[in-house]
Amino acid sequence: MSMATMAMIGIGSFMLFNALGDSGGGGGREINFQEFKYQLLEPGLVERLVVVNGNRCQVYLKRSASLGALGEGGSGGGGPAQSLYYFTIGSVDGLERKLESAQKEMGTESREMVPVQFSNETSGMSIFLSFAPTLLLIGAFLFAARRMGGAGGGGPGGIFKVGKANPTIINKEMDVSIKFKDVAGLHEAKTEIMEFVSFLKEPEVFTNLGAKIPKGALLVGPPGTGKTLLAKAMAGESSVPFLSISGSDFIEMFVGVGPARVRDLFSQARKMAPCIVFIDEIDAVGRARGKGGFSGGNDERENTLNQLLVEMDGFDTQKGVIVLAGTNRADILDAALLRPGRFDRQINVDNPDIKGRFEIFQVHLKPLRLADKIEDIAQRMASLTPGFSGADIANICNEAALIAARMRAKSIAEKHFELAVDRVIGGLEKKNKVMSKEEKKTVAYHEAGHAVAGWFLEHADPLLKVSIVPRGKAALGYAQYLPKDLSLHTKAQLDDMMCMALGGRASEEIFFKSVTTGASDDLNRVSKIAYTQIARMGMSQKIGQVAFPEGDGNSFYKPYSDITAKVIDDEVRELIDEMYQRTMQLLLEHKDKVEQVGELLLEREVITTKDVVEAIGERPFEMPMSYKEIVDSAWERDEEKSVMADVKPEEEDKASTETAAPVMPTKEEPKL
Repeated sequence: MSMATMAMIGIGSFMLFNALGDSGGGGGREINFQEFKYQLLEPGLVERLVVVNGNRCQVYLKRSASLGALGEGGSGGGGPAQSLYYFTIGSVDGLERKLESAQKEMGTESREMVPVQFSNETSGMSIFLSFAPTLLLIGAFLFAARRMGGAGGGGPGGIFKVGKANPTIINKEMDVSIKFKDVAGLHEAKTEIMEFVSFLKEPEVFTNLGAKIPKGALLVGPPGTGKTLLAKAMAGESSVPFLSISGSDFIEMFVGVGPARVRDLFSQARKMAPCIVFIDEIDAVGRARGKGGFSGGNDERENTLNQLLVEMDGFDTQKGVIVLAGTNRADILDAALLRPGRFDRQINVDNPDIKGRFEIFQVHLKPLRLADKIEDIAQRMASLTPGFSGADIANICNEAALIAARMRAKSIAEKHFELAVDRVIGGLEKKNKVMSKEEKKTVAYHEAGHAVAGWFLEHADPLLKVSIVPRGKAALGYAQYLPKDLSLHTKAQLDDMMCMALGGRASEEIFFKSVTTGASDDLNRVSKIAYTQIARMGMSQKIGQVAFPEGDGNSFYKPYSDITAKVIDDEVRELIDEMYQRTMQLLLEHKDKVEQVGELLLEREVITTKDVVEAIGERPFEMPMSYKEIVDSAWERDEEKSVMADVKPEEEDKASTETAAPVMPTKEEPKL
């Protein structure tokens, strides 16, 4: 029964009871006692009076009198006396006294006085109102049950099916748009995933050799790397049923709902075997037991996890059901969930390297209208985006298309992709931000200190661009570098990174004899690197080869004594002071170069590696080839074509003509 049907029934019932309430009182025209006395009682037209429920007096007229009255406004006809009039009384005793007094005044004999009868009647409205609270409670209960059923309680049936799982089921007959060709840069992960399809389609190939079919795989990696995309592609390529559900779908306010939904999910899966079950964000139910707060004797989340463990590897486990799960917080998962026999394989889905980014860019650039070849733009952008995930790359491609559309361009050129990178890294440009000359000069020399310090440090990241244009994330300015795709860092590399980060603060002290709050982010980064070296990487002689990991998110817990904490703090402070003095010495040696770069920034606001080379000469250390080919092209700032510039209607044609051609130099860049 739908809510509309229930509403119609309620309205109909109300109208019916209202009609009953109106008809139960006898009807007629209301008069007062004076009218009754002089117009009905004195002429002798009244046959009897009936007091209803002690507050209403119905006047019944004699047959002859009622015929005359009906002739005025009734329907006529014979029959018994009718009540054509009524009036309201305060009390029965008062009515009797007034009636007796009136009849005595008229000289009526006692035996001829008008008789008074009493009647108790119950109207339909009063019955309805007496049951109204109960009906409201029942209606609220049914409404909540249906809402709960629609939100995950298993459809029709509402609360009575709240323990039913409602996964998204994909069969081979369904056409899923995402295929493995749409997943780029994850070759190893795709190979692992496709093996599970082989296990289900041809299990005898493995069982003939005595091998056991793996029961599950866990996709682990940072956000945006493509874990859910892999599962979607697997559903599109798989020839077996695919059941997809989120970990949060098992969590409900009612006790016992989570385990019931787990049982129902695996019950559906066993009926469809062979099949694949995918649980996205499994950390919602798979968090380690006994941690993260006070657990009572009936913890719903722990009960759900226990049921999941039993279903994956218990006495009633059946073959033919493979479980995939995705999470970016594998460190908080319960150990029992990760053991072989449940999730036999853990597939790492990390941020792509330069080759993976090149393939991902090709996928996202395909539907765009480009001014250059896809391969050329993909190669350049793959080198400009180290450390970016697949979701970040998709965002950059979309931002480039939006910027090109805002600038009324007929196609998307490399200039738009460069502006998109600025938009993603630095935030939206603040055109209305006004800085004083002193503030602007301080920012320029601060960024120049970073640039020159990194220019003369061997292990510093190669410089790409320096800007003092205010943006959303970078409030006053920022320097863009190209960090290498490295997994290991030496102590010399970490020291050079600290020196380059301290270059801005050192430049302020050299040229302005004071420091500002602009180095807060730099100091946070330096402190983090220093504490990592001393307390976690064993790079201190006083601390030794000891690592002190963080205390499981509990800020009150430290895995070392107070004496050791003081030694760590002293070592960190000494290391940062040493790197700061080294940076000061480096910038003092190249003070003229810092001044040249600072003045160049004040003049142009945005400078690139090419501008720095022209100002202070080539970098004394050789840059990696994949990065050197990038900085051969200069990025120029054009205020008229700024992403925040408003294009006037009469300038649209001119802007489209100018932005349609590539902005980069026409010389051919070496291939990656």
